[in-house]
Amino acid sequence: MTKHIADQPRLRGQSRMQHFLRHERETMPHESSLKLQSRPQARDGQIRKSAEFARIERGQLA
Repeated sequence: MTKHIADQPRLRGQSRMQHFLRHERETMPHESSLKLQSRPQARDGQIRKSAEFARIERGQLA
């Protein structure tokens, strides 16, 4: 009895994966991650005050 056609080894090997990885590395870092990193951070005093109040509530005084 012969093997089924799907049981035969693939001839491509890992060349498809290598091409995919090379393409991904060439396009690194992704555009969307760069946009997120370059966005201005909202650093108003209200956020810091909230963090300080929460810290004091937890009992961390220093």
